Amino acid sequence: MKRRTMIAIPFAAALAGAVAGPAAALGAPAASPAAARLAGRVEELLGKLTLDEKISLLHQWQPAIPRLGMKAFRTGTEALHGLSWLGPATVFPQAIGLGSTWNPELIEEVGSAVGDEVRGLQHERPAGWGLNVWAPVTQLLRDPRWGRNEEGYSEDPHLVGVMATAYAKGLSGGDPDHLKTAPLVKHYLANNNEVRRDQTSSDLRPRVLKEYEEPAHKAAIAADAACGVMTAYNLVNGRPCTVTDLNNSVRTWTDRALLNVTDAWAPNNLPASGSQKYFDTLAEADAAILKAGLDSFTTDDTDPSKTIAAINEALDKGLLAESDVDTAVRHILDIRFRLGEFDEDGGPHGRIDKSVIDSPAHRRLARKAAAEAIVLLKNERGALPLDARALRKVAVVGPLADTLYTDWYSGELPYRVTPLDGIAKRLGAGADVVSSEGVDRIALKNASTGAYVTAGAGAAGAALKESATEPGATEHFDVFGWGQGVVTLRAAANGKVVGMRDPGGSGNQFFNDQAQPNGWFVSQLFSLQEQSDGTVLLKYVGYENWLGDNVYLRARAADGVLVLGSAAEASRYTREIVRDGIKEAVAAARTADTAVVVVGSMPFINSRETDDREDMGLAETQAALVKAVRAANPKTVVVVENSYPTTLTWEQEHVPALLWTTHAGQETGNALADVLFGDVSPSGKLTQTWYRSEDDLPSLLEYDNIKFDRTYQYFKGEVLYPFGHGLSYTSFRYGKPRAVRGGIEVAVTNTGRRTGAEVVQLYTRQRTSRVKQPLKKLQAFRKVTLKPGQTRTVTLPLSRDDLAHWDVTRSRWVVEESAYEVMVGSSSGDLRGRTTLEVRGETVPARDLSRTTRAENFDDYAGVRLVDEAKPRGTAVGAESARAWLLFADADLRGGARRLTARVAKESSGEGAVEVRLGAPDGRLAGRATVTSTGSRYAYTEVTASLSGASRRQDVYLVLTEGLRLATFSLS
Repeated sequence: MKRRTMIAIPFAAALAGAVAGPAAALGAPAASPAAARLAGRVEELLGKLTLDEKISLLHQWQPAIPRLGMKAFRTGTEALHGLSWLGPATVFPQAIGLGSTWNPELIEEVGSAVGDEVRGLQHERPAGWGLNVWAPVTQLLRDPRWGRNEEGYSEDPHLVGVMATAYAKGLSGGDPDHLKTAPLVKHYLANNNEVRRDQTSSDLRPRVLKEYEEPAHKAAIAADAACGVMTAYNLVNGRPCTVTDLNNSVRTWTDRALLNVTDAWAPNNLPASGSQKYFDTLAEADAAILKAGLDSFTTDDTDPSKTIAAINEALDKGLLAESDVDTAVRHILDIRFRLGEFDEDGGPHGRIDKSVIDSPAHRRLARKAAAEAIVLLKNERGALPLDARALRKVAVVGPLADTLYTDWYSGELPYRVTPLDGIAKRLGAGADVVSSEGVDRIALKNASTGAYVTAGAGAAGAALKESATEPGATEHFDVFGWGQGVVTLRAAANGKVVGMRDPGGSGNQFFNDQAQPNGWFVSQLFSLQEQSDGTVLLKYVGYENWLGDNVYLRARAADGVLVLGSAAEASRYTREIVRDGIKEAVAAARTADTAVVVVGSMPFINSRETDDREDMGLAETQAALVKAVRAANPKTVVVVENSYPTTLTWEQEHVPALLWTTHAGQETGNALADVLFGDVSPSGKLTQTWYRSEDDLPSLLEYDNIKFDRTYQYFKGEVLYPFGHGLSYTSFRYGKPRAVRGGIEVAVTNTGRRTGAEVVQLYTRQRTSRVKQPLKKLQAFRKVTLKPGQTRTVTLPLSRDDLAHWDVTRSRWVVEESAYEVMVGSSSGDLRGRTTLEVRGETVPARDLSRTTRAENFDDYAGVRLVDEAKPRGTAVGAESARAWLLFADADLRGGARRLTARVAKESSGEGAVEVRLGAPDGRLAGRATVTSTGSRYAYTEVTASLSGASRRQDVYLVLTEGLRLATFSLS
């Protein structure tokens, strides 16, 4: 029998407006005395700056002002999972891996270590360094195909908020008055697609905005852990995020000053010369950026001249007042003061020096974080952990077995412990550890001339050319497959990857000189195109291909050097197999006691900034390798090392043990060995739903989780692995949850033979509601470590406000009268205990459409897009089809509605209409208002129509003709 608990919380009208929603507990604290003193210092310095000096501070690269003792300052040190782009530094697991630890205390430690390493360069101040760090990423991982999945924490807003707050608190030092660094969260708002990211608009209906998107970004700001936001490239509801109104959103989440910045080059997208064409001139655009609540322009690299000229033009034309500039500069100075920039000793963090970078303590922390990030997906009949004492021979195979990859936002690895290194070290010098990357080694022979493609033998490589008549080491290339036919070529002569030195520059030549695929353009990508005569063409498929989609390698007639050309010019090659990679891996695995296959992704290739995933499976060559090794050795363990959910349907069915980790930094191999051999019991949990197929997902551009059943909260299908999934080497028993003051209490017992950590997860479900509610919603979690037989009572916080949702009928948070199911367990799909809370909340009244109602506050829709009502602010609904409709459910028309009044715009010529229909989109017609062209999408007019038969309590549908924009309406 399920336990039912009555929570007697009478709903009072006086409390209704106070319901703050899921993030209520993270409200901003009162300003401290130090903050008051700071305000005076800021005003004093602001008053000493000339207008030109103030304008100069608005660009990312703020110049020194010697007369006032101000040093140069730069916004934007990358610090997503370690100090980036400034030389060797500790590299922690990618953010998705940090999230998979479900351990905010650990993540705060990591953030603190990264903050120390950023500070470590303060005495040298190299170019590109600054104390304003661009991390963490708080974008929600609502779709696993997003190219930047590796940068975020989770698909769940609560988990993102907790982890981002922890990381930002570590970065900032935990004292908002004395910042170690000034982190900002990015990218605000609703940016989960890379293809045409600066031109696509994300539709956010109010519930999705308030319940899903905003809480993830809000948490770290409201806790005063983060010091601002970076806006995203995309549009939201038709308005570029670069000019979205932060003053009435982000800046209301805290009483502290925030330093808000644009993303790189985003201001230049706004004018007529840019991709968004939202304003005529850059002056108009930059003025709108400042008025929207941003303070710093990240654009034109180190050149501030365009920004300075545009701001001056905006001032001259009255688009800006000097007070607008002052507001932004005030925010900038506030952060710089708190960073200790104007204190002689640099403040409490001023003595940190370079010795902290890659320190022994940070190495240990990197190993711990990498181990906790590992998720045990499957463990059939105790295949893991491995018993090192019983193993005579271990095969470690796969394309990622003996390498570590970094991503665009990684730091430079100070050292590398690969999976092979870690396993061999754990087994000791006397162990028999064999390895193979499982990739083919080939030679390419020109079918016409007989000349082989030749690489350079030295460390610097050489330009590839057709020269040798016999294949040797310089003619051998290892072929790594990354899926969908994309491969990279590594020269056997020096172990370097083939790519361009100057993508887009002169020459278009290829050299074997890269340690790994890299760069913004990622020029190291090819496809071996099979021809009907048995030869292959070497197609170039690098990102940002400025020469088109059909570009191939050809030998230059003068010297045989390989350059780019058309398909008709391409050299035809005979592919000679020097070594069959799968056969070599199978031979190694067949005689081993255990085979560990390490497969996965290359972060610069398989999804990245500017590129989304189209295929969610393993690369074809890697899947074939796993199948072959599993057939050769039933004791096969597969380690998947990538940055996103993967459709491991065959592997889940056939492989005894599966582990997932992200690209986890320098200590990957040691951490993996720790888990494989049981020195650490796995405790990582998935932060995303792992679907069985991409067919389970709607379009990547569809942002309405509620309507389209996205994420674990709404998805009704069968998943491969549920949100929160992750196995252990021990087992845990849950007691019956019960309500206590401040939350839910449950006893958890370790019933196994090993010490282990369990992430106790609390979910709720509202059983009855006026609107569609999540199937499950994560409300709290706690990671606890238990010895064998140990029991601990875990208290998970749960408040009345946590049960609120956004009521679109009155545009406020509401807790409804309902039974709320409370569930605790090991994952969203493995719930061990339940109870029911009867909450005396509010009954949402029928809609009162006699009042002016915003069209965006609909309950359902078809054939519409959300659009910008006006450029500064406001959302309207735009009809995209001939019979678009909006539902306003349960409207109280008992007084008799006699008249429709609607505020509409219609840019196109011709006549349109707004129809009022009852009960269904094709239900009884109650009235029709005719709309003629208003000449502009932003020129609204009021139209009216008489209504008949609009009575009683029923659903009202507004049916709109294509091209119409509806802002507000009433039925009076």
